[in-house]
Amino acid sequence: MRGVIKRRREFLHLMRGYTVEKGSFTVTDVQNGAGVPRSTAQDWITRLVDEGCVIQREKKQGRTPARYATISALPQSACRKIFTTVDGDQVQIFHECLSGGCAAFCGHHHMLANGVVKQVRRDGPLLREFARIGYSDVKIGLPPSPAVGVVGVTRDGDDIIQHIRCIGGPAYSLTDMMGHADGVCEVLVRREGTIVVGAVRTRALSHLIIGIDDTDSSEGGATFALALALLQYLGARKGVIPIDHRVAMLSPDIPWRTAGNSCSYIELATTHENIGKVVERAILFVEDEAFSAEWGIAVKQGFCIDPQLRLYGKKAREEMVGREYAEETAGRQGITLYGGRGVIGALAAVALSGLPNETLLSPEQNIPL
Repeated sequence: MRGVIKRRREFLHLMRGYTVEKGSFTVTDVQNGAGVPRSTAQDWITRLVDEGCVIQREKKQGRTPARYATISALPQSACRKIFTTVDGDQVQIFHECLSGGCAAFCGHHHMLANGVVKQVRRDGPLLREFARIGYSDVKIGLPPSPAVGVVGVTRDGDDIIQHIRCIGGPAYSLTDMMGHADGVCEVLVRREGTIVVGAVRTRALSHLIIGIDDTDSSEGGATFALALALLQYLGARKGVIPIDHRVAMLSPDIPWRTAGNSCSYIELATTHENIGKVVERAILFVEDEAFSAEWGIAVKQGFCIDPQLRLYGKKAREEMVGREYAEETAGRQGITLYGGRGVIGALAAVALSGLPNETLLSPEQNIPL
């Protein structure tokens, strides 16, 4: 048995070599490369096809022989999705991985590198990084140096380009995996000694935050559930990428609250041209699904929260605020309000966006300005 395993390894190594060099191989290639009879070469190819290690690329046609190729046991990509949203000179980089461990590794080393990425948040396999457009000098190497860093983020028309330096495992991810992720337009790489330098191009998408409140009543419904349904509904539309759904607690001293006085917000990425359609669908969806006639939504483009907007969220946590204050704040911040009394809490949801869950869900916690 040990001899058979060794022989299998030798044949598979030979076939993989042909696949890398030529893209495929024939029975004659294996026969000549291994120095075995044709029947033996054919037997091993057939065996490895049955095992799922080799596929037939082209069938035999007349005098043209069948061609085969090996299949790597490694996943084609650990990167499911990579996309970027833009707010002025600030960029959010989203990287959805197959593994929470891979996401944690990248987030740790990106912060260790101290490049243009200034903050990292991780929710399971989703990595969210906050960067600025520009360049920063980063030294990459073996431990204790970071293995990968984002040395620059630039904008090229409607695209964002991440400039990455890496070594070891991250280099393999850059050269062989990131190009397969949804949202990636192009990956260009080159080597500088042991360091791999790459440029990852993605679309410069718009970032939408939609706050929602007062969609429930004593007869039924729940704002968090409607907000989540809205995220799923809009996220299924072409050109829209769902990002997140969060719940925030407001002042419990509101006489018309139905329960604990929570509001919700969702985040989406889409093209600038698509924003109007997304907002229109959001309004119609909430209007149709809300149990309360006082439903309200607030729509903000961009993810940066101005201190005055955050102050509005702080006040909504501590006291009862009126619609006039909500409309004045929304007007100054370029936020659009739709609906009834619920716009007060919907704007508060937007104002509190980006804070940790521990802060969002605890009304007694102080809101940093």
